[in-house]
Amino acid sequence: MNSTDPNLSERLQHLRNARAADPMPSWAARAKRLRALETMLREQRGPFAAAISADFGQRPAQETDLLEIFPSLSSIRYALRHGRRWMRTRRSLVSLAFQPARNTLMPQPLGVVGIIVPWNYPLYLAIVPMVDALVAGNRVMVKMSEYTPRFSALFAESVARYFQPDEVQIVNGDAEVAQAFSSLPFNHLLFTGSTAVGRHVMRAAAASLTPVTLELGGKSPAIIGPGARFENAVKRIMFGKFVNAGQTCIAPDYVLLPRARVDEFVDIARRVVGQMYPQLERSTQYASIVSDRQYQRLVALRDSALAAGAKVHPLSDAADDPSRRLLPPQLLSAVDDDMGVMQDEIFGPLLPLVPYDSIDEAIAYVVAHPHPLALYLFEQNRALIDTVLAHTMAGGVSVNDTLYHIAQHGLPFGGVGDSGKGGYHGEAGFRTFSHLKPVFRQARFNGAGLLSPPYGELFRRVVALLMKRG
Repeated sequence: MNSTDPNLSERLQHLRNARAADPMPSWAARAKRLRALETMLREQRGPFAAAISADFGQRPAQETDLLEIFPSLSSIRYALRHGRRWMRTRRSLVSLAFQPARNTLMPQPLGVVGIIVPWNYPLYLAIVPMVDALVAGNRVMVKMSEYTPRFSALFAESVARYFQPDEVQIVNGDAEVAQAFSSLPFNHLLFTGSTAVGRHVMRAAAASLTPVTLELGGKSPAIIGPGARFENAVKRIMFGKFVNAGQTCIAPDYVLLPRARVDEFVDIARRVVGQMYPQLERSTQYASIVSDRQYQRLVALRDSALAAGAKVHPLSDAADDPSRRLLPPQLLSAVDDDMGVMQDEIFGPLLPLVPYDSIDEAIAYVVAHPHPLALYLFEQNRALIDTVLAHTMAGGVSVNDTLYHIAQHGLPFGGVGDSGKGGYHGEAGFRTFSHLKPVFRQARFNGAGLLSPPYGELFRRVVALLMKRG
């Protein structure tokens, strides 16, 4: 596909026509599509992991299983268990003045959903929105990332084998194709990526009044409270930060911790990383940075911080290896807000440490910055946990762990403010990609005629009664 693919509008229209022919797919049809997605994942598990690893240079299959295959399959199974109930028309209360009429809410598919997929988790961030859109009865058109070309091509080929072209369409192409894609008049558009690109996507979608869900990012803090189980906190932060070499939109982006414990954090972190990635320079379980561009950006962030007075704490004896895009885990201390590492989302294996003297200072620091996509709090005191939750704003929170709030089907996933708009996953995703159409059904025998002209004494009495009784 070239950068100005003329078929995008035609492909969208093909899906629109299919939707018009079957605007309310049965549960059997929806379940069949979900099972096709599950079969594809199970049968292509190995090839998908190999293609993603080839795109990254090295991406352990174990991480692809844990962070992409498993949660995708789990999302499908959850939708299959609950989707029939979600799609049922539900009763709604009728105001006393209008009884015995009947109110219902009818979940209706929006139509054709567009999904723009990033490169960092190209399988999971394609599949899960697809699950939510398909269980809601929609047709789907997906723009894959050009930065994972092997996987994107394989995914397109696989979808074409498991789905009809009037069910799901996969689009590949460069940034120009992505721009054209975001301008299409979808019934809903979901974008996952950076805040800067998210602004362009929302602007493009606005031209056709396409509603959007934006899953962006930002600087997600990890707060270690004064009552935290400190070593456990370090272990869980190391996991959340360094899987996929930090290329995770909800990875901890910096750590707020008691000033007296900075050195202790560094010592524990070095030991934990050594246990996670022994002989890291030869490890097959530590991911490479996805591209030369991203690698150079991260090195520049680190080096500019170092030049401005920050201190770098390597957590491994492995050296940088540009040829393999290997960037070992590193902590940074003595940072300040003027440094790039404290202004931009890092999206890599660099982790700044920001000391505080009181938890109120830590809370104030988070509040003074744009709302993050995730917040991680390590603390045992329930009152303090409640205080932090009440005073901070974030897209989602994990308490005494990292990342795992994204895997809860009963919780919506999404950002707030600079970190995103809207949410999905589970029933929340079903609702995002549905219109809950309100339907008022008037009873055969009713009092509506009492409120029609001419407005006489009877009208006055009825209105007075309504005013009194609400």
